Amino acid sequence: MWRRLGAMIRKELAQLARDVPLVLVLLWAFGGSIYVHGHGVSTQLFNYPIVIFDLSKSAPSRELVGRLHAPYFKIVGRVRNDREVVEALDLARASAALVIPADFERRLREGRAEIQVISDGTLSTSATIAAAHLATITAEFNQYLAAQGGRPVPRVPAVDARIRVAYNPNQTNAWFSSVLELLNMTTMVSILLTATALVREKERGTLEQLLVTPLRPAELFAAKIVPTILVVVLLSVLAMTGIIRGVFDAPIRGSLLLFYAVTVVYVFTIASIGLAIAVLVRNAAQSMMVLILILFPMLFLSGARNPAETMEPWMRYASLSSPMRFYIDFGYQVLFKGNGIAYVWRDLIGISVIGALVFGFAVVRYRRFFHR
Repeated sequence: MWRRLGAMIRKELAQLARDVPLVLVLLWAFGGSIYVHGHGVSTQLFNYPIVIFDLSKSAPSRELVGRLHAPYFKIVGRVRNDREVVEALDLARASAALVIPADFERRLREGRAEIQVISDGTLSTSATIAAAHLATITAEFNQYLAAQGGRPVPRVPAVDARIRVAYNPNQTNAWFSSVLELLNMTTMVSILLTATALVREKERGTLEQLLVTPLRPAELFAAKIVPTILVVVLLSVLAMTGIIRGVFDAPIRGSLLLFYAVTVVYVFTIASIGLAIAVLVRNAAQSMMVLILILFPMLFLSGARNPAETMEPWMRYASLSSPMRFYIDFGYQVLFKGNGIAYVWRDLIGISVIGALVFGFAVVRYRRFFHR
């Protein structure tokens, strides 16, 4: 058995090495994609373009405008009328406009000054973050006026909130984005490699040749899964060492041995899903459509962007059928928090149970389809 399995694994690795387009996809997935997401995908506010419509042109208005500085805001121009404000937003020259009324200084002395911020809500996340920053700047401006002897502010009970962000004190978004993309690519590549490998056998007619060999269904599937595990884990190690730690300097607090050991189990589970898809479909086009049908719900239910606790109850229960939810929770706990097996054993059980069920389904379906 081991000799047959070894021969099949060598055949799969040789076929993969000769498939140049697939090799390029793998290099992009574990190289370029992780690098681009680490640098290009951010939830932080950076150089948010804003135009200024200052009708007051007074010292207080200039002081307020001067607080809109880098790295959060970038003043891209000053407008002279309402039409130019609308044009700046419609033509995407700016994402927000700050309007300061002509009587700003007088109303400021009376203690009832107002300003208007018009924001482009098509990018709702950035608009919300920008609004929060502007509210903070306005509050700091009010404190500055009080300190400069402006309108006296009555003393009221106040709470000084001192917030400490654990595990990522500088809130470096590249750490989160690069690790998340590594986990996503591990999922997509694992399911893609095994599904395409078995579908290719169907399309070329070589699967029927394998049926007359002593190779059992479980051995055939293992020969498809083991090369996927070897390739994905190797590329994951290179991405972790060369990009996540080498380029982004992300601190890895947990055990990499534990991380890669569970990654092997996870790749087995995802590869089993790919085999189940390949058994059910007839050609590569059908497999791609089914892959999309399965991958997107897995991504949405994984809790990658929003914790599972914030989902609707039925979605929270549905996410338990996604191995990706368990893997992402496991990855964050081990890599960022430094937790050990005592904290992540539930995730390991969830991944293992789903993998065993799907692998068993694929084997049974294969036997029934080919009457073996």
